[in-house]
Amino acid sequence: MRIDIVTCQPELLESPFAHSIVKRAQEKGLAEIHLHQLRQHAINKHGQIDDYVFGGGAGMVLRVEPIAACFDELLAQRAYNAVIYMTPDGETLRQPLANRLSLAGNLLILCGHYKGVDERIRKAYITHEISIGDYVLSGGELGAAVLVDTIVRLLPGVLGNEESALSDSFQDNLLAPPVYTRPAEWRGQEVPAILLSGNTPKIEEWRHEQALERTRQRRPDLLEEKL
Repeated sequence: MRIDIVTCQPELLESPFAHSIVKRAQEKGLAEIHLHQLRQHAINKHGQIDDYVFGGGAGMVLRVEPIAACFDELLAQRAYNAVIYMTPDGETLRQPLANRLSLAGNLLILCGHYKGVDERIRKAYITHEISIGDYVLSGGELGAAVLVDTIVRLLPGVLGNEESALSDSFQDNLLAPPVYTRPAEWRGQEVPAILLSGNTPKIEEWRHEQALERTRQRRPDLLEEKL
């Protein structure tokens, strides 16, 4: 998988992609992540990429020309399965969407900044608009980092155990059950006996029951969606 990210703050993304699972995916050749500095396509020698809002109002907006120039350059090199804009008013990122995007070959992600991007860019290029939650960040970079992590960890061969991602929260509209490791007793709290029994069918039954109960208590809306 190749992921191209267009941003005016690439430094915000360097650290998240240089560690842990995303780093491992790149080292294995399972994912390529390329950061593109939007200011390389600035409209003048001062590096300008934004301007005032037509009609008045506070804040600045990313201009059409720098984004279009960067996009046209990338689109001339390859086809993308999705051109994504990270925005608070986009579709909320959930596991099924991450699952679908993990099947793509090439993704192009645009990080908004300031008050966002000129609407004409959204109409001309963007195929998916994604939000990571009902709040506003200073820019789309942190949202892009979250999106990339959710996608890359699903790629075959990235995780040490392929079944690990399948048992994550939200894969079946259920939260994950409680998990334990050694020691079996700690400060008077003991690991449930069923997990020490070696009875795999009973353990899986217990885990499913625990997942249902935890979802009922914390996210009953997920169970309603399953109906």
